[in-house]
Amino acid sequence: MSSDQTRARRQILLLVTCQALLYINNVTLITVNGLVGLALAPTPLLATLPVTTYIIGAALTTLPASLAMGRYGRRAGFMFGTTMGFIGTTIAAVGVFTGSFALVCAGTFVVGLYNAFAQYMRFAAADVADAYAPHLKERAISWVLAGGLAGGIIGPEMSKLTREALPTAFAGTYLALATVALVACAIASRLHIPQPVPSATGGAARPLKQIVSEPAFVVAVLVGAVSYGAMNLLMTATPLAMKVCGFGYPQAADVIMWHVIAMFAPGFVTGSLLRRFGRERVMLAGCALMFATVAVAHAGLSYWHFWIALFALGVGWNFMFTGATALLTSTYRPAEKARAQGINDLAVFLTMITSSAASGALLSATGWTDLNLYSLPALALATAALLWLHRRTPPQAVPLSPA
Repeated sequence: MSSDQTRARRQILLLVTCQALLYINNVTLITVNGLVGLALAPTPLLATLPVTTYIIGAALTTLPASLAMGRYGRRAGFMFGTTMGFIGTTIAAVGVFTGSFALVCAGTFVVGLYNAFAQYMRFAAADVADAYAPHLKERAISWVLAGGLAGGIIGPEMSKLTREALPTAFAGTYLALATVALVACAIASRLHIPQPVPSATGGAARPLKQIVSEPAFVVAVLVGAVSYGAMNLLMTATPLAMKVCGFGYPQAADVIMWHVIAMFAPGFVTGSLLRRFGRERVMLAGCALMFATVAVAHAGLSYWHFWIALFALGVGWNFMFTGATALLTSTYRPAEKARAQGINDLAVFLTMITSSAASGALLSATGWTDLNLYSLPALALATAALLWLHRRTPPQAVPLSPA
């Protein structure tokens, strides 16, 4: 193995570890925020507001985060984000201790800044591959996303162990997440991700209007946003829906755990699938799994209906989002990277704001089975866009390069 490949794999491993710690934070927050909101909110309609403020914090920061990392580098950005994770979870813990719903929402808003910066780890993996081992690009993206598997396994277990660790329920959970953020900051300080030189690779930046009008860019952003929006709509509502259906917290946590495992475990092979079958085909398979999710969730309210639906949702998200990320990286020049990635993630987070804000209200108004139907129009639009792009530029299978 060449020195460049060794260097690439070392940096990718650090990014995978940072991603794992991020999703321990994310998954635990998704698992507990709705329940904390239900306990502290003045009305059940606002139960998912701590989830929404978390996403709002990320959405408002995602474009500035991309531009800041374009100027100061990935390492500085990730260290700043993890610091915000520590501060935000500490504020949320104080909110739980004092019974302040507003303070919990403020804390999750600040944690959203952590999420905004950390979401660019998948693009950082692409930067590493471009600099040292271009043939690893698709696999580097999927490996980093696979790091979230730790969140699916550790996050729900952490919430179970810490929710009653202190006299006030879930206060210990937020404090545990503050510790996780500090560890992530220490690991991020070891990153050395090269900054591409725009003048040497790809030329000057084009006008923003030209970038965002490219068909592949539009489809990549649309599929990425729909995958996260549909997934977030259903995942956010799941713990509350299972509580309404009479299931205990451990059962809801187990369903979320397997959902997150399904989101990230395919990452070990998704990169190879993208190279072998083409991005559009893999994303279309993800759309099919999303439709299957809606069908299963609409069919019943047993534990296994929840489990199977959320598992299919996770795999569907992985195929759609990983494919969309890989497609996006092929649509811009190095000089355009910060703006293009920032616009993409802004679209993703705005979609997540809408879905998380609607999740609690729709669950209260329509119930779990009908809630799932609201994702169908967006999924149909994403499927139609992918079919259009597939016919416009038929994807070619790419032979797998040696690792």
